[in-house]
Amino acid sequence: MSWLVYDLTGSKIWLGAIAAVGSAPMMLFAIWGGLLADRYPKRSILITTQIIEMFFALTTALVVWKHWATPVYILIIAALNGIALGFEMPARQAFTVEMTSREDLLNAISLNSSIFNGARIVGPSLAGFLIASVGTAMCFFINGVSFIAVIVGYLMMRLPAHVGASSEARNAHPLSGVKYAFTNRRVRTILTLFAVVGIFGWSYAVLMPAVARDVLHLGPNGYGVLMSASGIGALIGALGVATFGHVMSPRSMALGGVWIFSAALVGLSLTSNFYLSLVVLFFAGLGMLLFFSTSNTVLQTIVPDDMRGRVMGVWSLIFGAMIPIGSLESGALAHWLGTSYTLAFGAVICAIAGLVTLFAIRRREAQANA
Repeated sequence: MSWLVYDLTGSKIWLGAIAAVGSAPMMLFAIWGGLLADRYPKRSILITTQIIEMFFALTTALVVWKHWATPVYILIIAALNGIALGFEMPARQAFTVEMTSREDLLNAISLNSSIFNGARIVGPSLAGFLIASVGTAMCFFINGVSFIAVIVGYLMMRLPAHVGASSEARNAHPLSGVKYAFTNRRVRTILTLFAVVGIFGWSYAVLMPAVARDVLHLGPNGYGVLMSASGIGALIGALGVATFGHVMSPRSMALGGVWIFSAALVGLSLTSNFYLSLVVLFFAGLGMLLFFSTSNTVLQTIVPDDMRGRVMGVWSLIFGAMIPIGSLESGALAHWLGTSYTLAFGAVICAIAGLVTLFAIRRREAQANA
């Protein structure tokens, strides 16, 4: 979708706008999605949202194939898809622990990340090849068909009988998750760092079409290879978390991931060499995975079972907010200052946020031991 809109407009601002509108609805619906996840079977919610998202993908394939696609149409589809994601994401995040246990949660999230990022290695390269050979419509069509496998996978799962929602969850106010998240100091710390890194760091992906075309002078195939390099790094990071996650402290892995990611973004901002860009993007993917996977695991581990859906709704709310805010910020800043300066600026903010978080944790520990 990013490549399509950049191909239609050549505008970095449109790149940021599409990414922002695609994620903004999560700010409106994630809290409700989290409440539903605590009240109703999560699998049912996930199957419903997958069917809706499949419809959007296949419709977009048809529109692109007929040459009816316009930036405004892409904007509308991105917004509708974002609404579905607002209900899907809290349920999907909270569903992980139901398939495993708290003891295996870190490995489960890491395994999920390794599969997801393994797909990122193959997917962008395949998409780049398809764009160059048969066009963008085929990419959307394959995406739509792939939802069938996801839906069948959910239906094949053998899960324990659904336990009805607690009376607290049935009667809870939608904002009860927000109140809990921001009155619990550990949860608040994790979510704050998550928001800062997401706004100023994760938005680097929005600028990758511009990096590929304008900085490295690549076509769609080169863009796919760049994204695959990040995916390989994330895959290695996921396997590392699964292997060494119980040896290293979550703090070391999470903050170390932030600083690895920040250093890699600085490296990307300083180079116009394709092969060096592949190396730094590998480390960017690795660092981002270390932080996201570890922080997600800690967050789900420390919250009560009947509150998990609503807390992951807050997580999804922040995720939905950080992408549009970060996308608009990076798109506008890149338009005025250039892509490289924007990447470096975001990296510095992320690194400073990691340091501030470390100092805050140590200060809290010192007060507890006093």
